[in-house]
Amino acid sequence: MSDPLLADLDVIILDYGAGNLRSVVRAVERVGARPEVASEPAALDEADVVILPGVGAAADTMRNLRERALVEPIREYIAADRPFLGVCMGLQALMTVSEEGGEHACLDVLQGRVVRLPAGRKIPHMGWNQVALRRRTPLFEGIPDGSHFYFVHSYYCDMAEPAEVVAVAEYGTDVTAAVERGRLAATQFHPEKSGAYGLRIYGNFLREHACA
Repeated sequence: MSDPLLADLDVIILDYGAGNLRSVVRAVERVGARPEVASEPAALDEADVVILPGVGAAADTMRNLRERALVEPIREYIAADRPFLGVCMGLQALMTVSEEGGEHACLDVLQGRVVRLPAGRKIPHMGWNQVALRRRTPLFEGIPDGSHFYFVHSYYCDMAEPAEVVAVAEYGTDVTAAVERGRLAATQFHPEKSGAYGLRIYGNFLREHACA
């Protein structure tokens, strides 16, 4: 069912070959928006909100973004402080560099490195984990501190700017679970796989920027 507040919002979900694209589309539709899937750079020009989902490795992600000529348009879109939501690999791709499968330059929008989860815990980190809020933001409105979200990853973001981290999950260390800077937000967990609170993440982000 569409939400009158969100129905006219131009929500672009970027398609660069990520496997979880359709589940993100369905989740965004469930909160009342009418997203469009696009892989052309021109789609960002008139977008009200851009969502970068993803699963997989940084090297493949960056190669696919380059092949679709999306790297600079994404950087320019975020630099203009326009609403952008990254999910899982969509967060990791924003970092300076990833150590997954070697060292790979990423978008360098957020400062820091993508590093392997510490030894001693099962890798990949797969399943539900409790998320602790570092600070309360509109992204987590109506979501209790300590709620559980669904993770699938072997690497995490070691942020150079701790103030950008708004939520963490414990998995052998404090794993960056969500970051925000200006109108940029991103999560390591998959909101589209995280039940009602995951849908609320999408709804909160879209409604915040529909009202902006």
